[in-house]
Amino acid sequence: MTIHHQHSTTSGSWYIEENTERLAALDYAVLPDGTFSLDSTQVDDRLRGKGAGKQLVEASVRYARANNLKLKPVCPFVVALFDKMPQWSDVRA
Repeated sequence: MTIHHQHSTTSGSWYIEENTERLAALDYAVLPDGTFSLDSTQVDDRLRGKGAGKQLVEASVRYARANNLKLKPVCPFVVALFDKMPQWSDVRA
């Protein structure tokens, strides 16, 4: 699965696309302090059980580390993953 990243100064998403159709996405808002608020994760039924959601969150963690950013998990799925992955605490806001 190839993960793409689309962003602006106020929001963005990491997503998986097939034939121009988005099959999964992790959407975020950029807070005033520059923190990324990870607000929503959607995964199409065709990708369920294949780790797509986790791959999107891992992409956000890699991006945060590479760009010295903090991530604020808000989406319940993302919160649960961050709780299970203490090695991501360096980027958790």
